[in-house]
Amino acid sequence: MRLLPFPRRNTTPPTGPDTATPAAATPQPPTDSGTAAAPPRGRRWDVVAGGGVLVLFLVMAGIGGYLQRDGSVLRSSFPPLEARWLPHVGPGTPLAVTVGVLIAGYGPSLASRLGRRALLWSAWAAAMAWTWSLALVDGWQRGVAGRLTASGEYLTQLSRFDHLGPALRTFTGHILLHSPHNWATHIAGHPAGAVLTFVGLDRIGLSGGAFAAVFVITAGTSLVVAVLLTLRLLTGEDRARAAAPFVVLTPGAVWVGVSADGYFAAVAAWALALLAVAATRTSHRQTAVAGLGSGVLLGAAVYLSYGLALLVIPAAVVLLCARTARPVPYAVVGAAAVAAVFTAVGFDWWQAYGLLRIRYFQGYGGVRPYSYWFFGDLATLAVSAGPASAAGLRRVLAVAPAGLREGWRGAQPWRAADRGTAADQRTVTDQRTATDRWRGADRWQLVARWRGADRRAVAAVLLPCGFLLVMLAADLSGMSKAETERIWLPFTLWLPATAAFLPRRDHLRWLLAQALVALLVNHLLLTAW
Repeated sequence: MRLLPFPRRNTTPPTGPDTATPAAATPQPPTDSGTAAAPPRGRRWDVVAGGGVLVLFLVMAGIGGYLQRDGSVLRSSFPPLEARWLPHVGPGTPLAVTVGVLIAGYGPSLASRLGRRALLWSAWAAAMAWTWSLALVDGWQRGVAGRLTASGEYLTQLSRFDHLGPALRTFTGHILLHSPHNWATHIAGHPAGAVLTFVGLDRIGLSGGAFAAVFVITAGTSLVVAVLLTLRLLTGEDRARAAAPFVVLTPGAVWVGVSADGYFAAVAAWALALLAVAATRTSHRQTAVAGLGSGVLLGAAVYLSYGLALLVIPAAVVLLCARTARPVPYAVVGAAAVAAVFTAVGFDWWQAYGLLRIRYFQGYGGVRPYSYWFFGDLATLAVSAGPASAAGLRRVLAVAPAGLREGWRGAQPWRAADRGTAADQRTVTDQRTATDRWRGADRWQLVARWRGADRRAVAAVLLPCGFLLVMLAADLSGMSKAETERIWLPFTLWLPATAAFLPRRDHLRWLLAQALVALLVNHLLLTAW
């Protein structure tokens, strides 16, 4: 199967009555056309939204510091982030500043001009440069090679998987904190698929923290390509191109390099990308192959992180945006195959998840106050997604009622036909019934409208709302108290794409704001990942 890249842009404007797109309410990518596209008041509200989330972080950090004054009440060194105050520079500092400025300055123009594959490859390369430079601010050993070998990480107990079968069959017996030879924190906190990834790297000769870090960063940054492919298929090429620099220059890259959750995020993103491919293909074979691949990756994601079971929500949104359920049987078969393999080798996901919940409350999860961390988690989201995401989300939510209303009108073409025919019956001698008109040429115009601009408008609104819903559900569950700057990466890294709604003339400023947040976090704090 060949993934369809960005097509070459057709600059010839469409003509004819059938190509006209009604609905002024349909949200469009921003332009440089002046105040009509971006009234000053709207731009002021963008600044309020972007600044507001940063104020939220500062407020929660202040409250966290106050609560910690007499002891480690919140069980975090620098709440709401898992980090400690340590202003520093490193070998990655000049590179990070240079990469951030170059992407901000040249990213938007290159994204609009580059050809098909060049945009995807360039975006991946830029994301690699940005993530590596941020990781190297802490130095090679502390920032890269030593991250996944630290206490509690995956590589600390790989020797216990020398005999793979027995290790998997007895995996659940070592999850609880007081069980004999209990697993390290991250091994116990994730399904067996997470640690098996690093066991596999070790078995093929790529052992040690350096190779593990290189794998995580390389895989994690490929998420950029998956996001852009999904956006192009569901929301249109223009919006995907406008979003590209923001998806690359995300503050979340601080935690992609190096935490295993960056790798998990990429697996989840490619699962959704393949689902979008399957949902938008007309060939039955392409739908089957892409749907099966999506199901395999969705199943793999659930066996990498328990929280990725919530991918069912964005997956449903992708199908809703594409207005089809054709890939579902194939995706179910692919996911079931993954589950069957793990079950056959002796790992019981449901039993492991039940024991994890007990382990979670045996540790810090049982003493961290929910009242603080519910808002603290949202504050970490503000930092990892960045102020441009907040401004973009403001615009998405502002156009949501109109965009969804337009999609609903497109979803009921017979009603539009009824209204049009009623008017014709009053003015035209040769009358036709609503049914006749629906069966004639007008039907195809309405179907084209439904499959075209309306679908993309609704998708542009629903996709980010789907990821927000996932994180709200995780926050409400009480199972995500702290560390969400890395745990929520599979969902957070999609939010910067909403900055495509911001006026193009403001993109440079917002990109610089994104870069500045990442640089400040990485230079003022020593993050745990």
